[in-house]
Amino acid sequence: MLTVLFVLAYYSLHINCGGKQVTANGNTTFEEDTSEAGPSTFSQSGTNWVLSSTGHFLENGLKLGPYIQTNTSRLLMNDYQLYTTARLSAISLTYYGFCLGNGKYTVNLHFAEILFTDDKNFSSFGKRIFDVYIQGKRVLKDFNIENEAGGVGKAIVKQFSAAVTNGTMEIRLYWAGKGTTEIPVKGVYGPLISAISLYNPDFIPPSENGSNSISVGTAFGIAVAAAILIILVVVGILQWKGCFRPQNTLERELRGVDLHTASFTFKEIKAATNNFATDNKIGEGGFGPVYKGLLADGTAIAVKQLSSKSKQGNREFINEIGMISALQHPNLVKLYGCCIEGNQLLLIYEYLENNSLARALFGPKEHRLKLDWPTRRRICLGIARGLAYLHGESRIKVVHRDIKATNVLLDKDLNSKISDFGLAKLDEEENTHISTRVAGTIGYMAPEYAMRGHLTEKADVYSFGIVALEIVSGRSNVTKEDMFYLLDWALVLKEQGKLMELVDTNLGSNFDKEQVMVMINVALLCANASPTIRPSMSSVLRMLECGVDVLDLVSDSSVSDIDETKAEAMRKYYQFCIENTAITTQSTSSIYGPPSGSSTDGVDLHPFSVDSDRLLE
Repeated sequence: MLTVLFVLAYYSLHINCGGKQVTANGNTTFEEDTSEAGPSTFSQSGTNWVLSSTGHFLENGLKLGPYIQTNTSRLLMNDYQLYTTARLSAISLTYYGFCLGNGKYTVNLHFAEILFTDDKNFSSFGKRIFDVYIQGKRVLKDFNIENEAGGVGKAIVKQFSAAVTNGTMEIRLYWAGKGTTEIPVKGVYGPLISAISLYNPDFIPPSENGSNSISVGTAFGIAVAAAILIILVVVGILQWKGCFRPQNTLERELRGVDLHTASFTFKEIKAATNNFATDNKIGEGGFGPVYKGLLADGTAIAVKQLSSKSKQGNREFINEIGMISALQHPNLVKLYGCCIEGNQLLLIYEYLENNSLARALFGPKEHRLKLDWPTRRRICLGIARGLAYLHGESRIKVVHRDIKATNVLLDKDLNSKISDFGLAKLDEEENTHISTRVAGTIGYMAPEYAMRGHLTEKADVYSFGIVALEIVSGRSNVTKEDMFYLLDWALVLKEQGKLMELVDTNLGSNFDKEQVMVMINVALLCANASPTIRPSMSSVLRMLECGVDVLDLVSDSSVSDIDETKAEAMRKYYQFCIENTAITTQSTSSIYGPPSGSSTDGVDLHPFSVDSDRLLE
């Protein structure tokens, strides 16, 4: 009995994280750690340690399982068997060693970056940055395995000293929102560890100190302490997982993520929106309802509330915050902050009095605005300036992916601001394109992106061309009722030499004909079926601002002679996507949502997503 009780006290612990039992470090046995993990996992070993892992990967792109990574190339370091596998987590990864004898311990943490590559492959540009805590104290901040080890596939051991006073050792790895998330390597941004080894250098085994037994009182005390500790750990884990309180899944998953923006309390937002009163509701989008509010200091705000039925969720929430907080421009909507409490996810924006461009142009009659030609031209120039900034002038290059009239908002002076960055993608300048899942709005997506997932900034240029045609004509590019395509009509009018018939009749004759023709020709150039012919947004801006004649850039050879087979295929493709709503798996809309009751209801509400593996070239 005494022998059984005695083994409840351990003075060392060795774990091969994510791998099978191996012998390394001379003759030390590292225990197996191969249990499957998930976004919220508590796994107990057969000895004296447990594992806790939490967090969904924002974009799961791993092929060998999202929580255990296996090296695919040969490793040359000593004790390579410790580094052929590693355990991953999206946010937090914690190992608890219990039933440990009190005293000072030497803790060795083994790392090797086995997921990234050292070639010029897409995966060689990833950056993994996380923090490490031992016994609640941060011992590593912004730790980058590759940098510390001097490259990928190289081992590094970080050694620390920590005290055990209550029989428990806690080792926690935590992603603090830094490093690579989606681009260039998806779903691998969280902490990673290859092995854990800890021991008490002052411990002398019983056979060496002349004593082979302990007193009954000591053994009983160890047993009781171990039992209490196990109960406390289990109760703590259950409470943390929400078994004893309401489920606050969203808050828990996003807890500690550095969102780089101001934080509001739910109480503040409730007061600002009069408890989300119906008369304060100004829109409804794929993300959820949008409310007008007034902060205590008198600032008008627009509050975008995540709906429990939303198909976007945490990934787009974090993506939009990250994008907008890093981008500042007069023609981009301003984000004031966010609110994360319980299951409430809220985005707080500047309030723009005139809602969306879509509502102003072709929304319900009572909401349409009388936009004269100078105003329309100014709105178009504002959109072009915003896109030119995103594509080349900002410190990060961004492809918006969902430029459309509902995602262009108008302030009190009818200045345009681009909104909704939930689908935006970072683009490294050395990349020719990004192959990604398709997500956007039917009628505004470039052909090469809609059909092959081939994404560059030229996809935004195409969408801009469609929006520019809508500004000139006052009509939506496509309506569900009659399957009318504004671009097709414009191309027909060009072939007939009747482009002026495209101009909105509400303008009468009060417009500058030369400026209108420049805008139409630039729009057609932007909406060309070939991305190589489309100009950059900086070139578009120069053409629009200077009023230059586009001349042969929109000649018959570049636009009107589009292969009719391709044009017909695109029309059939749009028709298929609209009629088969089963593939509509990703909803997206502007801050204020689509123009309620407009003739375009059900048109730009048909964004979709397909399996990205089918789109990779």
